[in-house]
Amino acid sequence: MKTREMNRDWIATAATLNSALPYLQRYDGAIVVIKLGGHAMGSDEAMESFARDVVLMRQVGVNPVVVHGGGPMINAMLDKLDIQSEFVNGKRVTDKPTVEVVEMVLSGLVNKRIVQAINAQGGMAVGLSGKDAHLMMCEQTDASLGFVGTPSEMNPKVLHDLFSHDVIPVIAPLGAGQSGETFNVNGDTAAGAIASALKADRLLLLTDVSGVKNAAGDVVTELKAGQIREMTREGTIAGGMIPKTETALGALHSGVRAVVILDGRAPNAVLLELFTEHGAGSLIRPD
Repeated sequence: MKTREMNRDWIATAATLNSALPYLQRYDGAIVVIKLGGHAMGSDEAMESFARDVVLMRQVGVNPVVVHGGGPMINAMLDKLDIQSEFVNGKRVTDKPTVEVVEMVLSGLVNKRIVQAINAQGGMAVGLSGKDAHLMMCEQTDASLGFVGTPSEMNPKVLHDLFSHDVIPVIAPLGAGQSGETFNVNGDTAAGAIASALKADRLLLLTDVSGVKNAAGDVVTELKAGQIREMTREGTIAGGMIPKTETALGALHSGVRAVVILDGRAPNAVLLELFTEHGAGSLIRPD
């Protein structure tokens, strides 16, 4: 009985691999930018699973780019160093001491943890930030917020060079100012800017929710940009989902083929989205 059950599992696995073939062919050579945050960074097990998914993507011909956040880690380090923060309209003021901690945590602790996890699964990842090779030049978003930046000029050549050597870029959301300043950039914003500069096939925004929900609370699996705008006007899209959908709309406008907002807590969410007919989360396309 046990042997039959195992055989059924093997058959199901083989069937899944077989049905994945058209999707593997579809994404061969494609650029997929993944914004990593939330639950997928919260435990060693989740990080290991995510890293394995990314290595598999590279193994079958996809060019993945990982852009990560790190807000909870930054908060923990600021508390540890007893650095007090001011807030303006609910947003943290990033002064000089704070941005130094942000860079230390994002480019050091968080970035290298992700790089190490990918390399441990047999991949070849390299960590960098938007400051490296002029990847992401920024302008100050708002003087009242200090060293918070908005991407203004992108140079994706370094990423294409890494792709040509089968390297997986892992990018911390920091940018450089014209006068050499370091700017902290919102992780979703940075991922959208990088995907736009690369004209990526997909931008995957991993979150702690299952996707964009309609007024009834159900996840909408496919949407057009116009529907997103209408749902925002109606108030159906609200709160923390607004900046994510704004990032999606900006990326679509800049040439990204589609954006997916999906639940990073779900096992193998990235693989389910790319390589199965069911997908995962909410797929957003241009009008």
